[in-house]
Amino acid sequence: MDFSNDSDLDLIREGVRSVCKKFDDEYWAERDARHEFPWDFYKALADGGWIGIAIPEEYGGSGRGLLEASVILQEVAASGAAMNGCSAIHLSIFGMHPIALHGSEELKQRYLPRVASGDLHVAFGVTEPDAGTETLAIKTRAVRDGDSYIVRGQKVWTSKAQDADRVLLLVRTTPVEECERRTDGLTLLMADLRDPAVTITPISKAGRNAVASCETVYDNLVVPVSDRVGEEGKGFKYLLDGLNAERILIASEAVGTGKAALRRAVAYANERVVYGRPIGKNQGIAFPLADAHARLEAAELITRRAGWMLDRKIPCGPEANMAKYLAAEAGFQAADVAMQTHGGFGYAEEYHVARYWREARLMKIAPLPQELVLAYIGQHVLGLPKSY
Repeated sequence: MDFSNDSDLDLIREGVRSVCKKFDDEYWAERDARHEFPWDFYKALADGGWIGIAIPEEYGGSGRGLLEASVILQEVAASGAAMNGCSAIHLSIFGMHPIALHGSEELKQRYLPRVASGDLHVAFGVTEPDAGTETLAIKTRAVRDGDSYIVRGQKVWTSKAQDADRVLLLVRTTPVEECERRTDGLTLLMADLRDPAVTITPISKAGRNAVASCETVYDNLVVPVSDRVGEEGKGFKYLLDGLNAERILIASEAVGTGKAALRRAVAYANERVVYGRPIGKNQGIAFPLADAHARLEAAELITRRAGWMLDRKIPCGPEANMAKYLAAEAGFQAADVAMQTHGGFGYAEEYHVARYWREARLMKIAPLPQELVLAYIGQHVLGLPKSY
């Protein structure tokens, strides 16, 4: 891997930073407080072509790789947008990967150009109340009826559901007891969220409130077979293609959020004077900040390595999982140190680090908890017995 400066990546960073400068911390604090989706930010990135960065050129995108997409999301987070900004565009940037790889030509032509331009807003529906991270236990059912599927079921934590037009929806088309393997019988559908058969209810949550997380109920929703991604029953296999990519992108967002918090903490440590000296002169303040910086840099290195491997089709399951784990830990530690550096003012919303702290904590839970990453490393890297 070449560690010299990459002019293309530098140009991407500069371009994204120039857009993000128009949306400062006050903008994000206001969107968060109002539970209001950042439409003008979303449009600005779409107009700049950044949302379509990883969509193939023949479908209106830039045809770049995961490495470029991860750099964009890290810069968005580091600007102070944190997870509110990243979650607004995350799925559009790389969530259509299953369609790009496995969708019919007609499906690609119908949806990918609209996603790349920002015209079509999409969500992702997998998690269910009784299944959680046990994806194979989902119960949302789609029954074939002629040229359509009839969908019944319930999902939770569907980000952006109330603002999106379509949802990439994982359903069970064959009952699990009729399948040879539990991984069989799952299908991906590009379903219409605006249909009256869909009931959407936002979930009250601790942070990242500019982007709603929703419960969605599907009550006999009709989805044309033409909106199916690939073959029936192979949806779980299609999902696996994107799992490493998602972990790498989340890692980049965690690093960026940590860097935003650290930047504010360093500035405060230089400006805040107590007992006649800047508090940053005290090792009790300086050492935790230096430690947070070192951990963020290390997490970014493994994240970049994982992205580099994935773009070259080199197996990178361990690297992608370790990137997610280490970046989530480093990002939250940096945000926590920033809170501590600010003292009581860290708890005040006007200093913004409380918002970073709430949003950095999310990556230790989503899209999978840290404990499952450790279970993966224990089993697949260290060769320990499977623990679940």
